[in-house]
Amino acid sequence: MELAFARWIHIMAGVMWIGLLYYFNFVQVAALKAAAEDGTGAGISKHVAPRALFWFRWAAVVTWLAGAALLGGSFTAAFTLQPGMAGIGIGAWLGTIMLFNVWVLIWPNQQKILGMKPASDEEKATARRVAFLASRTNTMLSIPMLFFMSYGWQHSGVIFG
Repeated sequence: MELAFARWIHIMAGVMWIGLLYYFNFVQVAALKAAAEDGTGAGISKHVAPRALFWFRWAAVVTWLAGAALLGGSFTAAFTLQPGMAGIGIGAWLGTIMLFNVWVLIWPNQQKILGMKPASDEEKATARRVAFLASRTNTMLSIPMLFFMSYGWQHSGVIFG
């Protein structure tokens, strides 16, 4: 029962995390550019982005913790890419890198971009570039991460025994 609960939490939080990642990269970036051109971006940057970033960063944490719970006693074997655990381990490493990017690169820089932390125009320009690159990196990493995690679930015995 606990394994089934952890599996569903992992899947639901992961859907939210990756869904918001794709929203930011495929919808919001273009929308903010268009809104900046016509002066209507305040609604997105003031109301939508902070709320979406809240759910984005906490969905990342919940996804990672639920994934770690699913690995249980196989956690070390997965992260050291032991035989039979390499597939899920690669997925776990990619998810870990993505979690790092969310909390260490994207979130602190978004706080500057959105005016939640004081920053000069030069600091905001740098923050935009760093957050953009980290977010695009996560988008690209999400593709193999999803493949390796779903492959690893089936072949490691962690989920399906």
